[in-house]
Amino acid sequence: MTGLGAVFRPQLAPERLRSVAQLADEAGLEELWLWEDCFREGGISTAAAALAWTERVRIGVGLLPVPLRNVAITAMEVASLHRMFPGRAIVGVGHGVQDWMGQVGARVESPVTLLREHLVALRALLGGERVTTDGRYVRLDDVALDWPPEGGGGGVLAGATGPRSLRLTGEAADGTILTAATNPEGVRKARQLIEEGRETAGRGAGPHTVVVYLLTATGADAADRLRAELAVEGLESVPDLGVAGDAGAVAKAVERLAEAGADTVVLQPTGDEPDPEGFVRFAAEEVRPLVP
Repeated sequence: MTGLGAVFRPQLAPERLRSVAQLADEAGLEELWLWEDCFREGGISTAAAALAWTERVRIGVGLLPVPLRNVAITAMEVASLHRMFPGRAIVGVGHGVQDWMGQVGARVESPVTLLREHLVALRALLGGERVTTDGRYVRLDDVALDWPPEGGGGGVLAGATGPRSLRLTGEAADGTILTAATNPEGVRKARQLIEEGRETAGRGAGPHTVVVYLLTATGADAADRLRAELAVEGLESVPDLGVAGDAGAVAKAVERLAEAGADTVVLQPTGDEPDPEGFVRFAAEEVRPLVP
């Protein structure tokens, strides 16, 4: 079965999260995803709050920018989420938006190298290993978590767009997060690059989760809102990107991404979505029954 989720966009004030998360839980939505976008909400703090306010829904963080974080701190916080809320936290990391990283003095010469080193160390720490490493960016001296999560917490996902990053996620991550700028053909190409990375690393035929965001608008002005958002992002010329319409239209768009290789599709409302709670209910109660 294709997983289905929705995004709580950080354009919404943090105090809006409680009502959206609780509605997602009550409506039966499988996953609610949060972003750590500069300079809005923190990913771990909002995820912890959303998990504490709910009982069932899984909370994803897609993603934590690694230039902002010492890997030991990332491991400590992620492990705490997994131990307090077993099986309900999904965490992804990435190299972040480079302009934002520059604004805070965290931009590095090789974002891909940093992401690789961070992923390797983070997965080892969450797996209960004692780690010593002296990389270009990540340096640890005999570090181990006192409270690692059971089974490593279910793995670490990584965000990627370009070919090098996609191959890297295959080599060093347990899953890949693709942005809403990814159409079905983009998912197919991403899967191919991820598999190339997995083969290079000798990781065999085990599972590798692919999560993709789907820009989604519904309601009377859905088509106009979708066109406007695609234009702002410079994506209006990309074919088969985003969806505007009723639950049937959205479900078909989800199926196209699933057929291309996505395991989970996360509906991403437009930045001007007028009813975030209604959007979550729409995803859970109207779209989910139509997605196999």
